[in-house]
Amino acid sequence: MIRIANAQVWVHDQDAALEFYTTKLGMEIRLDVTMRELGGFRWLTVGWPGQDDFSLVLMAIPGPPLMDAATTEQVRDLMGKGFAGTVFLTTDDCQASYEELVARGVEFVEKPEQRPYGIDAGLRDPSGNSLRLTQVSADLAGASVAR
Repeated sequence: MIRIANAQVWVHDQDAALEFYTTKLGMEIRLDVTMRELGGFRWLTVGWPGQDDFSLVLMAIPGPPLMDAATTEQVRDLMGKGFAGTVFLTTDDCQASYEELVARGVEFVEKPEQRPYGIDAGLRDPSGNSLRLTQVSADLAGASVAR
């Protein structure tokens, strides 16, 4: 069986991202390894307690030679606009989770709102990455995918 183990978001500052994802969102550090043999490359992953089979990689935007300067700037620009991808989070109670995260200092760009698929709110991490917090409607939660 093939399963997703990791997903990645680009971050401007790995330490600031680590602080946000652990202290404010409540994730835990999975791996924080610096590889000297790869020029000091840092592999930094976080994940939710109790969801041990998945980690989010907080990847520093590389420069040359891995990524040319123009591409690095394009990635930074897209991140700043919230268009470098989205992390989708689910919760059983969007309003309660929203209030808990606000109390921890998370700033939302969209408050919880009823949508056709459930209740949804939007936030961004310190690098500008878009995150959605969603309480999926009960009628969709158990829906199966047509094949």
